[in-house]
Amino acid sequence: MLLEAMYHVPRDKWAYAYNPSTIHLRVRTKRNDVQYVTALTGDKYDWNGTYKEIQLEKAASDSMFDYWETAVKPKFKRLTYIFRITAGTENIYLADNGIHYAQPYPTGGYYEFSYIHEIDVFKVPEWAKEAVFYQIMTERFANGNPDLNPEGTQEWGGRPELDNYFGGDLQGVLNHLDDLTKLGVNAIYFTPLFQANSYHKYDTVDYKKVDPHFGDNELLKEVAEQCHRRGIRVMLDAVFNHCSEDFPPFQDVLKNGKNSKYADWFHINEYPVQIKDGIPTYDTFGFYGNMPKFNTANPEVKDYLLDVAEYWIKEIKLDGWRLDVANEVDNHFWRDFRKVVKTANPEAYIVGEVWSDSLTWLMGDQFDSVMNYPFADKVLEFFCGSMDGYNFANEMGSLIMRYPQQTNEVIFNMLCSHDTPRLLTRAGEDKRRLKLSVVFLFTYIGTPCIFYGDEVGIRGEGDPDCRKCMQWDPAKQDQELYDFYRLMIDLRKSNEALRKGRFRFLKADHNDPCIIYERMDDTLHFTVWMNNTPQERTLSHPMETMDWKDALTEDAVVPTNGMMNIKLDPYGYRILYRQLEPS
Repeated sequence: MLLEAMYHVPRDKWAYAYNPSTIHLRVRTKRNDVQYVTALTGDKYDWNGTYKEIQLEKAASDSMFDYWETAVKPKFKRLTYIFRITAGTENIYLADNGIHYAQPYPTGGYYEFSYIHEIDVFKVPEWAKEAVFYQIMTERFANGNPDLNPEGTQEWGGRPELDNYFGGDLQGVLNHLDDLTKLGVNAIYFTPLFQANSYHKYDTVDYKKVDPHFGDNELLKEVAEQCHRRGIRVMLDAVFNHCSEDFPPFQDVLKNGKNSKYADWFHINEYPVQIKDGIPTYDTFGFYGNMPKFNTANPEVKDYLLDVAEYWIKEIKLDGWRLDVANEVDNHFWRDFRKVVKTANPEAYIVGEVWSDSLTWLMGDQFDSVMNYPFADKVLEFFCGSMDGYNFANEMGSLIMRYPQQTNEVIFNMLCSHDTPRLLTRAGEDKRRLKLSVVFLFTYIGTPCIFYGDEVGIRGEGDPDCRKCMQWDPAKQDQELYDFYRLMIDLRKSNEALRKGRFRFLKADHNDPCIIYERMDDTLHFTVWMNNTPQERTLSHPMETMDWKDALTEDAVVPTNGMMNIKLDPYGYRILYRQLEPS
């Protein structure tokens, strides 16, 4: 056994409280190097009376490692433990004080989870596990009140540029809420709505005022109330890393320089405040001089922004915040942000925009979730033909092992957004590839999100082309694709196993882009079969029971001599399920 590959620490994603009575333990070993990992557990104050051996399950693998996992319910909320790792006749013991070739005498040098304090348990909103999000960029969704149109508003459906307007507004959203209910979504993520100079509103001028081109505060309140009546949650976009150059405190700094009472609200590196040789003399988002960066460590700034966060939760009964450029704001700020938000609404859903490994923010004291861009990248890479099943399973295994289970259950999964090319475009305009990606999205762990218009076939390259106007003409909508989205949304919402069940690959092989995987809870067992090739394929996997049905047609599907054989069209899929007997 390769000892150097073995890893465990009694904290963060390797040992954590899943709920007030359960601790999750994870261990890493070299891939295909060991047969068993067993946790030897007990209470340090009564080791013999509480001793229990628990075998870990291989939960995931990547290209180099296997990851083993188990759940432990200690009788007295304390846990002392080591791991016995077995390969053939060889055993080694992984303990807090090192690796041993014989079991150390309990409990000196053992790992400890000292006590499960309920206040320390990372709690995520239960409703987010049930949610299907729909992302709306209000300026491009629907024009419900032309009287609000900015000067120079262009005809709906024109070509998006970096600075043009088409007149979308909150009345347009209100007018189409029944369409969203028909689609089946039950949560909306709005890109910024507050007063700003741009169409996208990521350069906020007034954080407590809805942009006049969208409507007013009362209209936003009405939108939120109508959403809630339909069972639709509402999440807004908080731009707390930076503001607009027209934000009044920054204007005061421009006017009064270092004598401004707001000088410390920003990161001013040199006076006068200006752009010199293309670089601002103050910190900004990127190098955009019109978006000065807040000094969120300043108590006045912190109080101002936290008041904004609390205000909208109370004002419109807001269900969550998506946090723009979240990784560039200090962690102390986000810890206080979470306290304020969760006090105002304990079930608020906090989603950070971070494009890489985000464990730092996902330990229960900052965010509930992040936008899972790595998921989108790997899924589309696979279904667009750039990866075999073996490597795809490795990539998914690596992503699952990044975070505690709480976060995995509500990780914000999308296949595209306002910052990426459109899904149909990323899929090479091949609807079959798009459908495989969407089936995976809706049958995978986490909280799925659709970008407005993907369900009717809107195309688009990167920003600004991906931000096209919503297509409302039924004759120009892809109705077959729309029906497919409705079908997948309904399947997910109707089956808890697809939202909360365990996930595992059953087939994911070298040099073969076809996969089989399962989702399973105590009552239902799903298997998903995918032919990610341009040829007809028959996929096979051992299955003993005769009670499988097609999840979309309810047709019986029966194995032959203990082997299930599923014939699939090019880029085809099939979803099977069976009822499980109560244990």
